[in-house]
Amino acid sequence: MGTLREQPLHAALKEWYARPGDRIEVPVDGYVIDLLRGDLLIEIQTRGFAGMKAKVATLVAGGHRVRVVHPIAVDRWIVNIDENGLVLSRRRSPKHGSAADVASELVSFPRLVNEPGFEIEVLLTVEEEYRRLVPGRCWRRRGWAVVERRLVEVVGQTSLACADDLASLMPAGLPDPFTSADLAAGIGRPRRVGQQLAYCLRKAGVVAVVGKRRGAVEYRLATTPQ
Repeated sequence: MGTLREQPLHAALKEWYARPGDRIEVPVDGYVIDLLRGDLLIEIQTRGFAGMKAKVATLVAGGHRVRVVHPIAVDRWIVNIDENGLVLSRRRSPKHGSAADVASELVSFPRLVNEPGFEIEVLLTVEEEYRRLVPGRCWRRRGWAVVERRLVEVVGQTSLACADDLASLMPAGLPDPFTSADLAAGIGRPRRVGQQLAYCLRKAGVVAVVGKRRGAVEYRLATTPQ
């Protein structure tokens, strides 16, 4: 049930994360859950959170404990293959992820971090990304389309179970007040990620808007939850 279209990365993470006694692919309140550990519902989500927003919100509102497990590749190997699956080349990507990149997905439901029954566990991973040449597609990669991702290893874990955990993603030494540009520079991520993290922090009540600086929104740590 629910495994016919399962991708290699999702299957590998589910196998890595499962413990003896866990139940796999369990129906709960009209949804199929990846792992059931006692009363804890565990969902492995390798892609965007937007598609699971209704599922997670409904399960949490129904009184269930829900943990979303999400991988972020701190290292990635790009493997180009031909139409028969034979490896043509393998190289290390110059891009490296960090736990703060979870903000790019958490923008779908940042307020859920404050719900006592909800948490996110970020798995920092090393992955292989397999690409095949498909003319007319993926012009930014010159036609090399991603066909699947594979897990090499898990090298770290970060739990986000409350607003304080989300606040831990903020870098030290931010100016007071600060902008999303300051946030992005502090975590060493693109401006877009800084904006997404600022949005999540604001929606979770960690920071509050206090003004603008040259057109940029300024934030300060909130004294009370928003």
